[in-house]
Amino acid sequence: MQSRPPSDTPTIFPVTDALPPCPKCSSEYTYEMGALLVCPECAHEWSPEDEAADAPKVTRDAVGNVLADGDDVVVVKDLKVKGSPTSFKVGTKVRGIRLAEGVDGHDIDCKVDGFGQMQLKSSVVKKA
Repeated sequence: MQSRPPSDTPTIFPVTDALPPCPKCSSEYTYEMGALLVCPECAHEWSPEDEAADAPKVTRDAVGNVLADGDDVVVVKDLKVKGSPTSFKVGTKVRGIRLAEGVDGHDIDCKVDGFGQMQLKSSVVKKA
């Protein structure tokens, strides 16, 4: 029969869920306290949801490519222009876009030849 270790010997379990480092001092010794994460070195407390909300927003085109300021894009479907009898046709090239926080999902500011300043949705363009 095998002998067991004495009961006062601590049992060590492997850590399966790694907690993120402290955003203030980059300490790796963070721990959970209720719904918050706490840093024992600088006493900073933060919520894991706040960390996800602070992440930069990534804007993707209709096929999943990441868009950045200054990119050239091509319109992938016909778009009616409010207040104009003409529309954008498939394949219309837009140069030098600027990403913005728009209204109703219009997250691209751009200037289209023949139409002027416009706001487009990233879901109707693809990177050129």
